[in-house]
Amino acid sequence: MTKWIEIGALNDIPVLGSRVVRTASGDIAVFRTADDEVFALDDRCPHKGGPLSQGIVHNKRVTCPLHNFVIELKSGTAVAPDEGCTRAHPTKVENNTVWLCIQTAAAVPAE
Repeated sequence: MTKWIEIGALNDIPVLGSRVVRTASGDIAVFRTADDEVFALDDRCPHKGGPLSQGIVHNKRVTCPLHNFVIELKSGTAVAPDEGCTRAHPTKVENNTVWLCIQTAAAVPAE
């Protein structure tokens, strides 16, 4: 099941920066590019689990602060020669408000 949650105003996320959203399944880093595009990734580098939210945002990529892995913001895929992937989450901006789509477990009926 998917659920859209309101993150806040676009201006609450610094240009070329990020904001961390805590969820039941882990932290999600929400990034803002210089062109005001918004992307969201699990806040964990696929290399050694570094906090991507503390990385440097450039173009549509983020560089992990620990070992300089470069990750595509749209897909969560590492840029060659690095390898690995972190989960990307859908985002949207409506009327200057940022929304994040998170996956929630579907309720299982009791037997």
